[in-house]
Amino acid sequence: MNNTVDFRTRSLAQWANAVRRRELSARELTDVALANIEAWNIQVNAFVAVDAERARAEADAIDARLAAGETVGALAGIPIGVKDLEDARGFITTFGSAAHASDMPAERDSVLVERLRSAGCVVIGKTNTPEFALKGNTDNVTFGITRNPWDLNVTPGGSSGGSAAALATGIVPLATGSDGGGSIRIPSAVCGLSGFKPSLGRVPSGDPNAPSWGALSTKGPMARRVRDVVLALDEVVGPYSRDLRSLPPPATRWSATLDSPRAPVRVAWSPTLGYMQVDPEILAVCEQAVKALAASGVEVIDVDSVFTTDPRNVISTLVGTYTLRNIERYRGTPFWDQLDPIVVITAEMARATVSGLDMVAAEDGCHRLNWELCDVLDNAPLLLCPTTSGITPQCFMPTNVDEIIKIFTQMGTFDVTEIDPSVDVNALFDWLRSKQSINLPFGTVAGQPVMDWSGMTQPFNLTRSPAGTVCAGFTSGSLPVGLQIIGRQHADLEVLETMAFLEDLLTIDRTAVLAQG
Repeated sequence: MNNTVDFRTRSLAQWANAVRRRELSARELTDVALANIEAWNIQVNAFVAVDAERARAEADAIDARLAAGETVGALAGIPIGVKDLEDARGFITTFGSAAHASDMPAERDSVLVERLRSAGCVVIGKTNTPEFALKGNTDNVTFGITRNPWDLNVTPGGSSGGSAAALATGIVPLATGSDGGGSIRIPSAVCGLSGFKPSLGRVPSGDPNAPSWGALSTKGPMARRVRDVVLALDEVVGPYSRDLRSLPPPATRWSATLDSPRAPVRVAWSPTLGYMQVDPEILAVCEQAVKALAASGVEVIDVDSVFTTDPRNVISTLVGTYTLRNIERYRGTPFWDQLDPIVVITAEMARATVSGLDMVAAEDGCHRLNWELCDVLDNAPLLLCPTTSGITPQCFMPTNVDEIIKIFTQMGTFDVTEIDPSVDVNALFDWLRSKQSINLPFGTVAGQPVMDWSGMTQPFNLTRSPAGTVCAGFTSGSLPVGLQIIGRQHADLEVLETMAFLEDLLTIDRTAVLAQG
């Protein structure tokens, strides 16, 4: 690691100010990021594509503008990684899939990347993601497994696991992510970062292709600290006419509010949301953080249950159908056999069991869940709960295909008596059995393996709520534990301010062990 520039030691504002004052050059920061990739990426596998020549040229252009006395953006010279689900000019967008690994490079940036570039960022490369962002761990057949810098045997979560690993290792100070069921919050939590899922439409999508996960997913910047996230958000939020959901701009820049964040007056605390089993260690760490909040003068209201039904039933209907839509084009082609078996089984179960009325019922379920969440938020404007329910799993846990079929059946993912007769489920099972063992990491709750160790983030994609996570402490195995903060519709700033207050209150050293080596 470069001894002069360490991205973990200063804020984005400090790095950008140093570039604007010409105390450091954009080229120097870019060279540090590239050197960090060379030094650390072989261990964590966070970056899957790098264009050093292009990045240096972008940095040199920023330095030339500064030398000419031109104004450069608030993120001048900041090197960034772009999640491999969105376009960055000159890079292939693979979606973590072999089916797209040989596509032509993108000719344009996504709206998020375009706005970050306009603010002065330098794109270093693309970060790893599971195929089509489906899984809570990050691996794919093209680029392999991404590892957590806190423990290289442990997953950095998903689907923004490549970005989270890059940030936690200190390779770059800023990256992009997306969150359709927790894909920013889960990897942020297990990598010791402060992560934030904005309200739907706050950061526009508006790309030529329709959003692949409908109204579930939203994009956003990722960083180690919440104030860094907010500095980047100030540059990317705001309307975009090609995005049907985009929101008007905030009245003021959010970063100014976080200079001296106020404590919330009242919060609701729900240890399980009423439907999850939470590991005792995770629960103890989060409870300690909530007690610290109460000791600072915040009123804490205990809430046993937020939802009357399990929200995972709703999201499985939506995600399964969206996944089917994403891969249907590969049926009958050589790419089908290269798809992640978890992607295929998720899509095929939706094809066999989900009707048009089921999709409408799932959308109705989103309305109902938001109504129930509002009942809680009427009494306290913020809801707190653990970000993940289980201890973070190993990044490689090969599982027998028949065992996976048994698990999905027992979970009630599909009812064999209600399968569409036109779908040959036995042929699907035979196809799966032709595969090698499948990597399906299980977390643990009280020492027992659980497949759904990260299901506490999903409801707040269904409700479209702003939701963030901050590091509350560590397990006995020195793995980070996240505390989740959820707000009312479009109350992004209220969530962000509470995240900043908690960061200041808890004063936790969140520097990954590997990055210290």
